[in-house]
Amino acid sequence: MEKVGKKLAVLVGCNYENTHYRLHGCHNDVLAMRDVLVNRFGFDSQHIELLMDKPGSSVMPTGVNIKKVLNKMIDQAETGDVLYFHFSGHGTLIGKKKQDEAIIPLDFNYITNVDIRKIVNRVPEGATITILSDSCHSGGLIDKEKEQIGPSHKPKNQAEGKTIQSSQSCKPKFIPQETVLEHLTSLTNINTSDIGTHMLQLFGNEASLLFRFPQMELDLLKSLKQDEGILLSGCQANEECQDVGGSENENKAYGAFSHAILTVLKKHSCPLSNKELVLMSRDVLKNDEHIETQHPCLYCNDENAEAVFLCQG
Repeated sequence: MEKVGKKLAVLVGCNYENTHYRLHGCHNDVLAMRDVLVNRFGFDSQHIELLMDKPGSSVMPTGVNIKKVLNKMIDQAETGDVLYFHFSGHGTLIGKKKQDEAIIPLDFNYITNVDIRKIVNRVPEGATITILSDSCHSGGLIDKEKEQIGPSHKPKNQAEGKTIQSSQSCKPKFIPQETVLEHLTSLTNINTSDIGTHMLQLFGNEASLLFRFPQMELDLLKSLKQDEGILLSGCQANEECQDVGGSENENKAYGAFSHAILTVLKKHSCPLSNKELVLMSRDVLKNDEHIETQHPCLYCNDENAEAVFLCQG
């Protein structure tokens, strides 16, 4: 990309306040990233949409609201623009074979890999969209995107991580499917283990495309050309991301992947490629005694793997 245009961002931090599956560091993650976007990458604060589930927030991070601000960002985009979406919160796997990834908004109206694929397909030619998902099972969140770093493409000379028991509080960003079904059933009063049935009952046309469209139509959503979607996922599709330190001091709580990215950016002021950033974040997590095993991944085309993260000049 020769000329950089506008820089637009959507940052979503969901702590699920006053619930049994509460997290602690997600608000801190997106607030810290907002500062970095403005001070390092030249984003205008007026062009950053921030959604958090803090008491009194005017716009809560529900499924509809998140998709609304993402689509608004895409509608504003033109050739040369740099778009960024950061999600810190719970994630899950769905489907009979648990092969579809999803992020979990505050109201449980899942945003799935199919929804993300549709959003990415709308990005104008010559613009880029970078998605950073600090959530469990986030590898592959852009459906059909090419894996650059992940379970099938392991970096050379990088040792496998190991699970470490930590004295600091760590909580997976994952809600068991049984818990999700129990919650949805309490709302719909429908006795079924099919999540799609509950989603359609609760959210109708605002439910994920994954639940509304037959498989044949879903297949048509996959990319027919090399797109500009870039996914930095906090872990592989079969792994969990960690929320660290909440029970001791909520002001210092953080998502492990978001924190690793911010640590790398703070240490290296020079421009980094997407591939370099993910590899360095892996090293940070591997060496952090507080974090259980998680392997950040990169999904994008070959050119974007070597492209500079957020087009830093």
